[in-house]
Amino acid sequence: MKLIPNWKRAWRMFSVQAQAGAFALLGAWQVMPQDLKDPLPPTLVFWVSMGLLIFGIFGRLVEQPKVAP
Repeated sequence: MKLIPNWKRAWRMFSVQAQAGAFALLGAWQVMPQDLKDPLPPTLVFWVSMGLLIFGIFGRLVEQPKVAP
């Protein structure tokens, strides 16, 4: 296993940004007080996280000029 040649620019990749967004959302949801969670639909965080992760997969397949070595 090796790092990609442009690993220092990974933070610019849409795939990394989408996965970081899903990670942040799930982490924030865990520490959010229950009274703030109650008005939201119970599956909201699940579906938003799944959407971000799917965007991450597609982001890995799309050419991103800002990241090109």
